[in-house]
Amino acid sequence: MPRFDITIAGELNLDLVLYGLPQELPPERELLATDMALTLGASSAIVAHNLAALGCNVGFVSRVGDDPLGKIALEKLGESGVDTSTIRQVPGNLTGLTVILPRDYWRNILTYPGTIFDLRLADLDVPYLTSARHFHLSSYYLQRELRPDVPKLFKALKDAGLTISLDTNDDPEDLWGDDLFHALKFVDVLLPNEREAKKIAKTENFEEAIGRLTESVPILVVKMGTKGALAQYRGERLAADPVKVTPFDSVGAGDSFDAGFLSQYVRGADLASCLRFGNLAGAFSTTRAGGTEAFRDRARLEQFFGVSRTGKESRFS
Repeated sequence: MPRFDITIAGELNLDLVLYGLPQELPPERELLATDMALTLGASSAIVAHNLAALGCNVGFVSRVGDDPLGKIALEKLGESGVDTSTIRQVPGNLTGLTVILPRDYWRNILTYPGTIFDLRLADLDVPYLTSARHFHLSSYYLQRELRPDVPKLFKALKDAGLTISLDTNDDPEDLWGDDLFHALKFVDVLLPNEREAKKIAKTENFEEAIGRLTESVPILVVKMGTKGALAQYRGERLAADPVKVTPFDSVGAGDSFDAGFLSQYVRGADLASCLRFGNLAGAFSTTRAGGTEAFRDRARLEQFFGVSRTGKESRFS
């Protein structure tokens, strides 16, 4: 039996979220926030943390600095039950940090990369990663050292019998390079949001984007925020309505959707169940600060999700 349900390689850092700042940020003024939160950040780490909270056995590979931020991030991730034994703490390196300024309908996201850019293929223990049924990669465009070798990594994982999912997240350079398609030929599940799907496919027409991406991956799952989510598989399209909650903030909601979807995918659930669980996880994430704080409250988690396990056979094979 595999050691893990899912392994993940990617970035690990903290998010500093500042609430209540004015819409405009005039220079040379001391502007006051009304509240703040320092939470576990990084899309890869949020997915890993929340998968573990949802009962999956997760292995995680990353690099952080040996600075206080790295130690806090490593501690917060480990508290979820994620295996952190192969995470490297690199002396003299600074761990990345993201500062998030939420607004009513949008947000500013400011990131100091630090070790976020530094993970490379040589850092990865491939036998460790292949001791799972599934592998997930987030933040493709932030993995600057790893990115050229992602197709090579994915091929090794597929040769070992793993299924693979990918959430590219945003491209800070807004270039959306075609090298991604060399990696997509190994991907089983692609998990962009609506904007990212159009950017990857290089079209502003959503239906055209879906058509182009489903030529490259078997399962396309598109997150659409308050409009829910849809999935396309072998010419069949399924839609799932959003879960209504009173949101606190949307930081990490898309990553939490990934965790919810994948937690059922690796258990062999049908596509409709995966979508429903993804929407539950994304909505639950918004009820607390950051992308993981809601999942750290075990009692609320169990109450919100109710009966969440499924033993159905996979329809994706």
